[in-house]
Amino acid sequence: MQILFLLVVGAAAGFLATRVMRVEMSTLATVMVGVAGALIGGLVIRLLLAATGAVAGFVGAVLGAMIVIWAVQKLRS
Repeated sequence: MQILFLLVVGAAAGFLATRVMRVEMSTLATVMVGVAGALIGGLVIRLLLAATGAVAGFVGAVLGAMIVIWAVQKLRS
């Protein structure tokens, strides 16, 4: 089922990419380019989400620590 989905998405992506780039390719080449693009694009998106997730976690930790410091200062005064 996943292979069929990848082929359908790859065909659509390849078709759109060849039209946007104004490139003429055979149907098989269009599908192959689309599938390769889907695999590479998926990997890039996952890496970006992982990186931004780590950064977001760090920012959240810093903000949390700042709230704790603020609360401790308020309790002391």
